Amino acid sequence: MPQPRYQTLPHQITCIDTEYQRPGLAACYLIESEGEAAFIDTGTSHTVPMLMSVLEARGIAPAQVKYVIPTHVHLDHAGGVGALMAQLPNATLVIHPYGARHMIDPSKLEAGASAVYGEEKFQEEFGSLIPVDETRVIEAPDGFRVQLGNRELLCIDTPGHARHHICIYDAQSRGIFTGDTFGLSYREFDTDNGPFILATSTPIQFDPDAWHETLDRLMALSPEAIYLTHYCEVREPERLVGKLRESLDLFTQTALSAKAEPGQARTAEIRSGLLSWLVDALRQHGCRQTPQEIEQLMSMDLELDAQGLEVWLQKREEATSKAG
Repeated sequence: MPQPRYQTLPHQITCIDTEYQRPGLAACYLIESEGEAAFIDTGTSHTVPMLMSVLEARGIAPAQVKYVIPTHVHLDHAGGVGALMAQLPNATLVIHPYGARHMIDPSKLEAGASAVYGEEKFQEEFGSLIPVDETRVIEAPDGFRVQLGNRELLCIDTPGHARHHICIYDAQSRGIFTGDTFGLSYREFDTDNGPFILATSTPIQFDPDAWHETLDRLMALSPEAIYLTHYCEVREPERLVGKLRESLDLFTQTALSAKAEPGQARTAEIRSGLLSWLVDALRQHGCRQTPQEIEQLMSMDLELDAQGLEVWLQKREEATSKAG
């Protein structure tokens, strides 16, 4: 097992690299307060031994972990939930009501992902999805609050990236754990101009209108920090949110302007359009990576974003056809 990579942040928050795909791509978080702890997101089942090592390094017994809180059930965020819960005897799973059933019975998640990746690749990427006993699951509707030591965590229903997505506001740090709802910001793209941020339209529930409304709700909390899954902490969210909204609009414009036939051809055209925009935008941001290096770093994201936008287009077209 590789040594876990983690970063200690203020307010008893630890950012842990889940080692998904590459270092610096995906994180989860450990929060501590008054002898209690919680994980927000888990990575895949391959991440779990590293999370247990971080607990040991922090002097936290497994029995002290009170909550496991995945932001949503996409497998880079929640694939390790069952395996982690099996190691934490007193932990309760807190999850969006739409996501709970997939953690109690992950067979549909596994079947869907295996169909996309193939069984061998699925095992390599995600490992086993272990069910969670439903008696250990709490559904967290909008406004649900949990107490962790002397800090309160507020769960917010945040559709846009996915309908089963929650963000978690931590009053102590004035920060929000946003999963994918505040987009992606990889540290490789940081410059003197600060972080670079963009949306992510992973299949299959991308909804740009709902996403803009969600961002309104998050910014109404006046957060001081955003804790991203992809990747780590960013600050000055009021400056970043405008860029995030611009990318969200660009994504939809790129999809709507695609001329190719629906399906693989249009998906490829959308991906090409996103890459062209991204290379240009990063150059303006002051990044020094070559177009080839940018495409290599963003290859998986671009593919998933294009697939998600194609699904979104098809749903729009089906709705228009029915209305007509």
